[in-house]
Amino acid sequence: MMRKVQVLFVLLLLPLLSFGQIRVDASEILQKINRGEAVSYQNAEITGDLDMTRLQNMKLKDGESGDSKEYISTVTSPLTFINCTFKGDVRAYYNPDNGTSGFFNNSSNEVYNTNFERDVLFENCKFEQESAFKYSAFNGSASFVSSRFSEDALFKYTKFAENVNFSNVRFQDEANFKYVKFPKGISFAGATFEEEANFKYAKFQEGVNFQKAFFDGTANFKYAKISDSFNIKGANFRGGDDFKYTKLNDRSVSLSSLQSMNN
Repeated sequence: MMRKVQVLFVLLLLPLLSFGQIRVDASEILQKINRGEAVSYQNAEITGDLDMTRLQNMKLKDGESGDSKEYISTVTSPLTFINCTFKGDVRAYYNPDNGTSGFFNNSSNEVYNTNFERDVLFENCKFEQESAFKYSAFNGSASFVSSRFSEDALFKYTKFAENVNFSNVRFQDEANFKYVKFPKGISFAGATFEEEANFKYAKFQEGVNFQKAFFDGTANFKYAKISDSFNIKGANFRGGDDFKYTKLNDRSVSLSSLQSMNN
C-alpha cells in the first residue's frame, strides 16, 4: 500500500517538475551567439543581462563620421526562447549615458544597436527588467506571442521584415512602437496594454489585427497611418485614446468611426 502511495505521489509531481525552469547564465547564450550557433531554450530562467549590443562582430555603421558613432552588432543565428524568464535586462539597443532611453544626447556620442538576420521567437516569456529593441532590424520573422513585459517594452523605430506576432502579449508598462512601419500580417490580437500603447507616427498601411485587445492606458495613435484592414473588433478602449491626425487612406478618422467600420 505504501509503495502505491509513493508511486502516485511521483506521478502527481511529474507535471509540476515538467514546468520547472532550469537556470542559464546570459553569458552562456552570448557565447553561442558569438559562435554563430542556433540558440534554443525552453523552460529556462535566464540570469544576468542578455546584452547583445557588443557582440564580437560589432562594427561602426557605414557612413558614420564626426563625433557621433553608431555601432551595429548582428545576431546571425536564429533565437528561440519558449516559456523562459529573463531576470535581467534584454538589450538590442544601448546608450551608455542614458541606458535605453536616449540617442546621441550623451557625452560620449555613442550608441549601440543590434540587428537580427534570422527568426526570433520569444514565446510565453517573461521580461522582468528592461527590454530594448530600439532601431533593431528583424530580417526574419519575430514572435513574442503570450509574453509579458514587466517594464517598458522599447520598439521605437524598430524595422520588421515579415511575420510579426504580438498576440496575447501583456505590456505592464509603456509599449513603445513609435515610428514603426509595420509589415503585412502584424497581430496584437488579445494583447493587453496596461499603460500607454504608443503607436504615434506608426504606419499600418498593410493592415493590423487588434481584435479583442485591451487598452487600459492611453491608446496613442496620433499621426498614425492605417489602412482599411485595421481590425479592432471586440477591442476594449477603457484608458483613453488619442487619434488626433490619424489617417485612414489619407482621410482623418476617429476611434468611433473606426469602431463603426468594425461592427
